[in-house]
Amino acid sequence: VSLTLTYFPVRGRAEVIRVMLKDQGAEFDEKVITMEMWTEGTLKASCLFGQLPKFEDGDLTLYQTNAIRRHLARKLGLYGKDQREAALIDMMDEAIQDLLNKYIKLMFEKDDSGKEGYLKALPTNLKPFEETLSSNKGSFLVGDKISLADYALVLLLIHHQVFSPPCLDGVCPTQPACLPS
Repeated sequence: VSLTLTYFPVRGRAEVIRVMLKDQGAEFDEKVITMEMWTEGTLKASCLFGQLPKFEDGDLTLYQTNAIRRHLARKLGLYGKDQREAALIDMMDEAIQDLLNKYIKLMFEKDDSGKEGYLKALPTNLKPFEETLSSNKGSFLVGDKISLADYALVLLLIHHQVFSPPCLDGVCPTQPACLPS
C-alpha cells in the first residue's frame, strides 16, 4: 500500500480524506497518533508545518488538509471532468469550508451563547448549496458524479445533525440519500 494517512483518533480535518479513500475503495494505511505520541515524540518536529494530517502517496509527502484533499480528488477522479468543473468544485468546497470554520469556532466557545444565532442563520447559509443541488437535478453539486465538494458537504451536514438533530428539518428538501434520516 503506497497511501498512508497520519492523524489523531478523531474525525477532525482528516475526515473528508478518510471518507473519500474508503468510499472509493482505495487501499491505505492509517497511522493513528495519540496526544501522548504527538507531544512526547519526534513526529511533530518532523512535520513540515508542525501539524497533522500528514499524507504519503509513494514518495510524495503532503501536509495541509486542503492540499491533501485536492490531491486525492484529482487522483481518485473526484475533481470534475475538466478545468471548468474543477473550478466550480473549488468554489463549492471553499464555501463549505467557510461554513465549517464557523461551526468549528462555535464548538470551541466556552458557552452556548452563539448557538441560537448560528442555528437561526443556518438555513440561509445552506441555501446556496440547496439551490445548486436543485439546479443540478439534486444529485451532485457539480457535474454528473460525486466530487470532493459533495463529500465535504455531506460530512458538514452530518456534523450539524449530530450538533442539533432537528437543525436540517425543512432546510434540505433534496437531502442527499447518504445522510441518515
